[in-house]
Amino acid sequence: MPKYVIIGASAAGMAAVEAIREVDPIGTIATISEELCPQYSRPMISDFVSGKTTFPKMMCRGDDFWSKKNVQALTGRKATAINFAEKHISLDNGERVVYEKLLIATGGKPFVPKMEGADKDGVFTFTTFSDAKRLVKKLEKSKTIVVIGAGLIGVSVTEALVKRGLKVTLVELQNKILNLLLDNNGSDIIENVMRKAGVTIITGQSVQRIIGKPENDQAVGGVILTKGNQITCDAVIVAIGVVPRTELITGTELKLNRGIIVDNFMRTSVPDVYASGDVAETWDFTINQNRLLPLWPLAVSQGKVSGYNMAGKKTEYAGGTNMSSLKYFGIPVVSIGITNPKDATPFEILVKYGPEENLYKKIVLKDNIVVGIILVNDIERAGTLFHLMKNRVNVKKFKRELISEDFGLAVLPESMRRTMCLGCA
Repeated sequence: MPKYVIIGASAAGMAAVEAIREVDPIGTIATISEELCPQYSRPMISDFVSGKTTFPKMMCRGDDFWSKKNVQALTGRKATAINFAEKHISLDNGERVVYEKLLIATGGKPFVPKMEGADKDGVFTFTTFSDAKRLVKKLEKSKTIVVIGAGLIGVSVTEALVKRGLKVTLVELQNKILNLLLDNNGSDIIENVMRKAGVTIITGQSVQRIIGKPENDQAVGGVILTKGNQITCDAVIVAIGVVPRTELITGTELKLNRGIIVDNFMRTSVPDVYASGDVAETWDFTINQNRLLPLWPLAVSQGKVSGYNMAGKKTEYAGGTNMSSLKYFGIPVVSIGITNPKDATPFEILVKYGPEENLYKKIVLKDNIVVGIILVNDIERAGTLFHLMKNRVNVKKFKRELISEDFGLAVLPESMRRTMCLGCA
C-alpha cells in the first residue's frame, strides 16, 4: 500500500514528489496520471504549436524522474472515484489504490461553452500535449483559423498560429482582449500590435454556431457569430479558459466552492487529504482571501507545501496572486495583482502611457501599498516592484518614482536597499 498517493502528475504533483522525498526518502509514493508522459511544461505548448520547440525540450524532468524518486507512476490511468472513509481510489481499469495521505492535483480542464456544431471535426481545445499534437496535424492542411477567447491562452495560441503563417480571426466576448490581465490602455497596445501582424480581432461577440463544409457537414467550414457575421475557417480553437477538474469529489464530503477549499497548509476538509494547483482555491495575498489562481509557478509552490506537510514537515503557503510575465508579438508584458479595480474609491493609480512607443506602466496602490502592476514593453523593474508588493512595503515617500524612467534600487531608502540586496544574494 502506498503511503502517499498523488492524483495528477504535472506541476503540483511533481513538486509534491520532490518535497516528500526531501523529508521521507523511503515512504512509498504512487502517482496517477491520465497522460502517458505528464512531466512536461504546459506553458510551452504554444511554442510546440508554433514549431519553436519540440517535445523533448518541453520536458521539465527526465524520463527517469519517477524511478529516481522511487515512485510508482501509474500513467495512462484515470481515477474514477475516491472513497475517503476507506481511503482508496478506484481506477478506470477496475484496480484500487489505497492511501495513507492523498494529494488531489487534478488541475483544470478547458471551458467549452454550448455551441451548435462544437462536435464537428476540426474543433480543438488547447491545454495538453495530446491536444497540441492533434492540432498541429490539422494545421498542416489548414489556412484559416478562428480562435475563441482572447485571454492568456487565446492570445498565446494566436501568436503560435501566426508564426506558422496562418490567417487567424480572434473572437472575444468582452470588449477588449486580455481583459483579466490588462486595462484598456494595455489592451489597446497589444491589440494594435496583433492587428499589424495580420490578426483579425472581433470583440463584443462570441461564436454562436460552428458550421460544416459544403462538401462535408461533419468537418468545420466556418462559424457564425452572435451578431450574424459568418467567418470561413478550416478549424476552431476554443481557448476561453480552464475550470477546475472536480468531478472526482463532487457530491462527496470534501468541501467545494468553485474549486477545492484548502487552508494555508493545503489541507482540505477531509483528514489526510490535500489539494494543490488549478483545482484548489488558495490564498491570494492582494485580496486577502482564497480563490482560483490557475498558474504554473503557483501550482509548483503549492505542490511543494503539500508534499512537505504530507511527509510531516509543517509548512505554510505564503500565498500568491494573479501574475503573468509573457511576450506577445514581441512586446513583453507583466501583469500582477489587482490591475483594473472596478471600484476606484480605495485605490490610487499611477500611470505612464506612451502609445507611440508601445509603452505603458501602471501601479495600483491601496493605503500606499502596491496591490497591482502592469508593465508593457518596459519590464526591467518588475522584480523590484513585486518585492515591494509581496512584502507590503509602504511606498508613500517615493511612490511617484515608481513609474519614472529612473526607478530602481537607488530610489529606495538605504535600509530597504540592504534588505533587498541580501534577499537577492
